[in-house]
Amino acid sequence: MKTYVLDASALFAFLRDKPGASKVDQLLREALRGRAHLMMSAVNYGEVYGLILREFGPEQALMAVQAVSPLRIEIVDATPQRSCKAADVKAKYKLYYADAFAAALAIEHKATLVTSDSDFRKLGHAFPVLWLKT
Repeated sequence: MKTYVLDASALFAFLRDKPGASKVDQLLREALRGRAHLMMSAVNYGEVYGLILREFGPEQALMAVQAVSPLRIEIVDATPQRSCKAADVKAKYKLYYADAFAAALAIEHKATLVTSDSDFRKLGHAFPVLWLKT
């Protein structure tokens, strides 16, 4: 079974029906069938919540959280060890700290990162990337 790590941009695209939403939807369907394992850092999950909160208000942010809750996405805690690994990735590749959590999780689980964020191009071939349309 293939493992995927969703970056904030991937979940945001899915929730707001932005370009790339269909690819994320396809991965969610694969996860439902037991053919894919989807993961997301709690930091990136919070990032999506914050984006929706800022752009659309608390009611929409709460609705987004409720919409994501039943989906087959494992939300992974930001433990002290993962926080330090994310800091290492941030320093090495000059990523934003939140982005570094997604990258570190992909590295930790030998997973494919799902994103539309071009900042991840800085990592070269540290892990496979499934690029969403932007």
